Amino acid sequence: MKKVITYGTFDLFHQGHYNIIKHARELGDYLIVGVTSESYDIERGKLNVRDSLAQRMENVRKTGLADEIIVEEYQGQKLNDIIKYNVDILALGSDWRGKFDYLNKYCEVRYLQRTKNISSTMLRSAGTIYRVGIVTEDGEDHGIVWESKHVSGIHVDSVFSRDEETARSFCEKYELNSYWNDYDRFLEQADIVYVKCPAPEKLEYVDRAVREGKYVISDSPISEDSGVLRELFHRAEERRVVLVEKIMPVYLRAFNQLVWLIHCNLIGRVISVKCSISRDVFGGGNSFDETVVHGVCAVMKIMGQSCGDVSCNAVSDDRGEPVYKVITMKYPRALATIEIGSGLDVESGLTILGDGGRIHVPGDWWNTGYFEAKLRGNEFLKRYSFNFEGNGFRYLLQELMIMIRDVRTECTRLFYEESEALADVMKIINSQSDG
Repeated sequence: MKKVITYGTFDLFHQGHYNIIKHARELGDYLIVGVTSESYDIERGKLNVRDSLAQRMENVRKTGLADEIIVEEYQGQKLNDIIKYNVDILALGSDWRGKFDYLNKYCEVRYLQRTKNISSTMLRSAGTIYRVGIVTEDGEDHGIVWESKHVSGIHVDSVFSRDEETARSFCEKYELNSYWNDYDRFLEQADIVYVKCPAPEKLEYVDRAVREGKYVISDSPISEDSGVLRELFHRAEERRVVLVEKIMPVYLRAFNQLVWLIHCNLIGRVISVKCSISRDVFGGGNSFDETVVHGVCAVMKIMGQSCGDVSCNAVSDDRGEPVYKVITMKYPRALATIEIGSGLDVESGLTILGDGGRIHVPGDWWNTGYFEAKLRGNEFLKRYSFNFEGNGFRYLLQELMIMIRDVRTECTRLFYEESEALADVMKIINSQSDG
């Protein structure tokens, strides 16, 4: 008898889940289905799970395909289960391709093709599952396809690009349902739109999506004109849809805790903020603007919007491309410095100096999982640690789903007025860089 085992959360059970179980069942004579526990979901960064463990197990039972249902409770359990149940085949979705190849020593590992062309009706029958469409001009997704698997209630479904070949290859690479080079038809297929393309197309795509009543995530900055942004946010309020900017730190628990502790005078009055970013570490495909805006946002979250003076100095290479920028933001009795390097050995980090101590986030601070505080008069460092998984995109998606559920249009992580103030600062920085 050939035994097969497969695993999943199976939250908001839908046709895609059914198909995975069905295809796994076809591989052998006896199927074991492992359903993840609540505690393990939290441990591995699965957010926003809605159905209870009992309900998820019952949904699997109702398929009539599983001979045995077990609970997956900890990392590494798959190997133990393979040995315990004398499993012949481990079957997983193709989105896990390569991640469990090491288990081929113990059984055959099969990656099952992701279900395509799941209709809106099929998805909606599971509850409220929102279809996500991606607007892109390159072949990278910035992690949203993988990260979306850790947030219940959304399904990355389609892609749009003006270049049909780019859209087609993107669709194949990430196993999406459909691709488009007609924006209007693309919008008909999406509930949530993620816009990741250069300006000025970015603003055009965001505006059209909002006008069509779509929830929108956009790389930042959307625009350097605060007046244009104000009109865009007002339009989103009128359409009762969510428009959020992808500035990752503001959605992370650790960064918000850091800001809260500073505002509660943990290190006294802030004297200096120094923020350094290596674009090479920050992530490929991001423009200087998309990198700089993270630093500016961090400074404004810590120091506020009452910046009296902004200056920028830049160094370019032989082709005139910027490789190094230093931005200085002056506040009453305080100073902030943002250093951005590309192709240079810039040591990333964030340090806040107060008259009562300092806080430091080493390395890629925009993915804040922990930080350390050194208080004056205390020789010991205090470390604050928080759960952080993936590249952080799942926490933005979680916040978006909470806003949709609560019927809120303004994001409390990044208020409209903060986005508008960011746009004003970015306009100054770019005018000085161009000059």
